[in-house]
Amino acid sequence: MIDLRHRRIFIAGRPRLLLCGEIHYFRLPRTAWQDRLDQLKRAGCDTVASYIPWLCHEPTEGRIDLSGWTRPELDLAAYIDLCRDNGLNFIARPGPFVMAEMKNEGLPYWLYDKHPEIVPVGWDGQPATTRTVDVLAPHFLAAVRDWYAAVLVVLVPRLGSRGGNVIALQLDNEVGMLSWCSNVPELTEHTLADFAAWLARCYEPDALRGRYPFDLGDPATRAAALRSPGEAYAAQFMRDLGHYQRGRYARYLATLRGYAEAEGVKGIPFLVNVHGTGGGRGFTYPIGISQLYEAYTQASGYLPGTDLYLGNLTPDNFQDLYLCNALQEATQTRDQPLCSLEFECGDGDYGQMQGNRYDPSAVDLKTRMCIAQGNRLLNYYLFAGGTNYRLDPPPGDGDDRIAITGELHGVAAPVKADGSLSYTYPRMARVIQTVATLADKLADMDEERDGLAYGFIPDYFMTEAQYPKSAIMRDIATNLQANRAYGAWESLARAMLLAGYRFGAVDVQNRPLDPVTVPVLALPSARYMDGAVQGKLVDWLEAGGGLLLYGEVPLYDMEGRPCAVLAGALGVEPLGTRQSGERHYLSLCAEGWAAPRPEVRTHFAQVFAPGAAEPLLRLHGGGEVAAFEAQVGLGRAVVIATAYPCDVGLFQTALERLGATAGLRHDGPPGGVFMTSMANAAGEAFVHVLNLDGHEKGFRLFRDGRRLLGGRELRLPGREGLMLPVNLDLGEVRIRYATAEVVGWEDKAIEFRCLQPDAVILLETTRECPLGEGYTLHRRGRSVRVQVWAGVERVRVEWL
Repeated sequence: MIDLRHRRIFIAGRPRLLLCGEIHYFRLPRTAWQDRLDQLKRAGCDTVASYIPWLCHEPTEGRIDLSGWTRPELDLAAYIDLCRDNGLNFIARPGPFVMAEMKNEGLPYWLYDKHPEIVPVGWDGQPATTRTVDVLAPHFLAAVRDWYAAVLVVLVPRLGSRGGNVIALQLDNEVGMLSWCSNVPELTEHTLADFAAWLARCYEPDALRGRYPFDLGDPATRAAALRSPGEAYAAQFMRDLGHYQRGRYARYLATLRGYAEAEGVKGIPFLVNVHGTGGGRGFTYPIGISQLYEAYTQASGYLPGTDLYLGNLTPDNFQDLYLCNALQEATQTRDQPLCSLEFECGDGDYGQMQGNRYDPSAVDLKTRMCIAQGNRLLNYYLFAGGTNYRLDPPPGDGDDRIAITGELHGVAAPVKADGSLSYTYPRMARVIQTVATLADKLADMDEERDGLAYGFIPDYFMTEAQYPKSAIMRDIATNLQANRAYGAWESLARAMLLAGYRFGAVDVQNRPLDPVTVPVLALPSARYMDGAVQGKLVDWLEAGGGLLLYGEVPLYDMEGRPCAVLAGALGVEPLGTRQSGERHYLSLCAEGWAAPRPEVRTHFAQVFAPGAAEPLLRLHGGGEVAAFEAQVGLGRAVVIATAYPCDVGLFQTALERLGATAGLRHDGPPGGVFMTSMANAAGEAFVHVLNLDGHEKGFRLFRDGRRLLGGRELRLPGREGLMLPVNLDLGEVRIRYATAEVVGWEDKAIEFRCLQPDAVILLETTRECPLGEGYTLHRRGRSVRVQVWAGVERVRVEWL
C-alpha cells in the first residue's frame, strides 16, 4: 500500500522520498528505453513518470494500441515492466489531457470531430481559442471512461498495492489552465444550465433575483446575459463563476477517480497537477491553487503536485519558490505532503536559440530548497528528450506529427533525444545523489518554523475569468493583481527570508485563525477583502494576534461594496491614495521606531489620518500617514500601505515588535543567502544554506541564539548550497556537526563533500576510526574531530 499520512508518503509502512524523472516512452525507440533508464539510475533517481497520451494510443476511434502492434514504442506494459526490472517505481499520467506540447493537448482528433458540442464558447459567444473542452460534457466523459477502461487493463495488474511498481495515477493534467491562460471560461449551454442550478442551491430566490436581474431559467436569455455580462451584475458573476468552477473541477476529477476505481485502482494516491508558474516567476502560481484546492481536498487519497518552472534560482526569484511551496501546503490536508509533478530541469533553451541557458546550479539550488521545505516527491521534467513521430492517419496540418515542437522534443532536457548528456546533467545528478544518500532521513523530517505565517486568501487569485468589456471586473482584478504578489513577494517575503525567518502559510479565508497556532501573520492585502475575512482578522487581533499587513487596508468587499471592518478596528480614517507622476516624486519619511531612515521614493501610497495609531511613514509635504502601528484589543498590527523597498531591517523590526523572532541568522553581509532547517522528533537536523549570488561569502551561523558548527566560519562559493548535518545518527556514528555535507553513507563509512578550505567534521562514536586520506583525526573520548586538509574536495571517513 502507498499511504499519505502526516505529510509523508509511506510505501510498505516506511516514509519515502521519491526522486523521479519524466521519460516519455512513446517518444523513444524501444531499443533506447534501457539506455535512458540507465541514465536515470546513474543520476540517483528511483522512479519514472510518463504521460500516456490518448492521441497516440487511439488515433482512430476504437483502434487502441497499448501493446505496440502499430508502433513498438507504444507497448506500455513492456515499458512499465522494464522499469520494474530496473528497480524503478512508475507514475502513470494517462490524461485525458496531457499537454506536453502534444497536439490537441493529447486528445485524439476524432473526439472533436465526433462531438463538436464539447468545444466551449466563451465571452460574447466566441469559440475557445485553445483545444480545451467542456470537461463535464456527457459525450466527453463517456469517451474518457472508455479510454480509462482500456489503459487501466495495463495499469491495474501492475499497481503497487498489488505488488507491482505503479505507485500513483495522475488524473488529467493542469485542469483549468487552458481556460485561465486564454481567458475563455467554458460557457457552453450545458455548463450554463449547470451553473444556474448551482446558483439556485447557493442563494435564496429573492437574493438570486437581486444578483442577476434576468431570467436564469430561460436558456437563450441566460446564455446572452452570462456570455456578455452587464455591469450591474458583472462583479457578482466574476465571483460566483470562480467559486462554481472550483466545484466543477472537483466534480470532474472525482468522476475520473470513480472511473479508475471502478476498474480496480486502489491503494495508490491519485495525483492532481497544479499549474501556474511562468516567465521564471511564481506570481501566478496561486491561480492554479485557487482553481484546484477544492478538488484535491475533497476526499482522502488525492495528492496535489506543483508545476515549478522558475529557471535559475536567484536573489530575484528565490522567495517565489519558497512561497509556491508554502501556499500550496497551506491549502492541503494534514496528511498530504508537498510534491512536485513537474520540476523543471535542463538548460532552458526550449526554442533552440542558444539563449536563455540556465546555469548548472539551477536544478541543484531549487532541489535543495524544495527538499528543505518538506517535498517528498520531485519529478524532474523533462529528464530525457525524444522525437515526435508522424500520426496515422495524418491530420494534414503541415508536419502531421504528434506534437507542436517539430521532430525533436525536450531539446533542453539533461539527456538529449540522441542519448547524449547536456552540461546540466552532472550537477543535477550530484544533488540527486546527495539527496538519495540521505533520503530515509529527509523523508521523515519537517521544516522548522518560527511562529510566523504568511497569509493566503485564495479568492485574491480567482481572477482567471474576466469579461474584457467590464470595467468593474477590470478594476477589482487589477487591484487584486497589484497587491496579492509582486511588491508583497519582492519586499515583504524576500525580507522575511533574508532575515532568517522560517515560515509556512495559512489560508486565512478557509482555515481557523487562532493566535495560539498563528501568533504572527504577514498578510498581503488589497483594497478588496471579503467581509467575513476582515471580521476573522479583527477577532484574531483582538484575541492577541500580531499582524504585519502590506499593501492596502481593505475598504470594499470582493464584489466592490463598501466594507471597512478591518479599517474600523485599526482606528484609522482612510484619506484616499496618492501616486507618483512624471514630475511628482512621491516620497516617504520615517518616524517613530522606523526612524532614523533615509527618505525613499515610492510610486503608490494609501494614506490615513492615524487617530490613536503610531505613524511610521509619512508623505513628504502633505504629511499623510502611509504606515502605522495600532493596538487592536490584545493584539497589534503594523500596516505598511505603500510600495516600500526590501528593507530587511524595517520588516524584521516590525515582526519582532509583533512577537516573531527569526530562529536562524548569520553574521555576514545582508542579501543573497537563503537559510532554513529541518528536523525530526529525535532531534536530528539539517541546516540548509544557499548562496544565491555568484561570489563567495563567509559568515557564521546561529540557531535560536546559539552558535552552530562550533562557531566556525562557513565559506560558501557562489551559486552553491550545503545541507549540513546536526546530531545526525547514522547507527554506530553520530555526526554532531559538519561544515561539509554527506554525499555517501555505507555500513562502515561516510563520504563528505567539502567546500571549505578547512572543513571540520565532529563525530561521536565508540568505534575506532582509522586515519584516511586528506584529513587528520583528533580523538577525545567518544568525540572524533576530523580536520580536512585545505583543497581536499571529498573525504571518506571509515570506522571498524
